[in-house]
Formats: sequence, structure tokens, C-alpha cells
Amino acid sequence: MSAAALLDRLQGVRRTGNGRWVARCPAHGDKNPSLSVRELEDGRVLVHCFAGCGVEDAVSAAGLTLEALFPPRPVEHAPRTREAFPAADVLRAIVNELEILLIIAGDLEAGRAVPKQDMQRLRVAAERIRAAGELALGR
Repeated sequence: MSAAALLDRLQGVRRTGNGRWVARCPAHGDKNPSLSVRELEDGRVLVHCFAGCGVEDAVSAAGLTLEALFPPRPVEHAPRTREAFPAADVLRAIVNELEILLIIAGDLEAGRAVPKQDMQRLRVAAERIRAAGELALGR
């Protein structure tokens, strides 16, 4: 919000300087301006009642909330970064996949029939090893 949105709801508004005004406080029976309003360069609006009213009381009596005294915040999304896996964890995973390759290769070498699900797991192991290598090489 800009100060103008608040000032439009106040009576007896008088400019006292650049980005500064006084007005009658809506929170009490003010006959003379006692409410100071100042808009900062960053869009925040400062409010002070010299008669002692709280900021929330004055702003609420004007039909606004405290949030109205602050400019809207842009939604900032942190860029997604992918954390690198520790090298030891990657090597452990590759060793596990290689063990699967060796077991199935041993079965094939011995002439044993390899069940379909084991052949599928062999392809998964090979793909995981290939993907790790490409990632390491930056492809």
C-alpha cells in the first residue's frame, strides 16, 4: 500500500514535507491533527499518534490492517539446486550394481537359465551405472 490509501481514509490531512503528512486520528475524537504519517522510500508507511493511540488502533479505525502499511512482497522462489551425492555413496551404489552384473554374468557363463525378472534387473543395473558415468562426465 502507499500512504495515499491510508490518507484517503483520514480527515484533516495536511502535507508537512516530502512523504510526510499529519491528519486527525480516527481512533479518538481528534479535533486537531495528532496523527503523523510518513511514507519511506521502500514503500513502508509509518504511523504515530501523538495523543497516544496505538498504531493498530489508528489503522484499524481507518478500516485497514497493519499489513496495509507494508508494500507487497514479491514471491521469491529459491532456485532449485541439486545437491551432489557424496562420492563414497555413489561408489557404494555402483559397487552394488556391479555385484548384480557379476552374479548374473556368472549364471550366464555357467549356462544356467536366467529368469526374466533377473534380466530386467540386469538392465536396471547397467542403466544406473551408465547414468552415474554420464553424470560424472557432465553429459
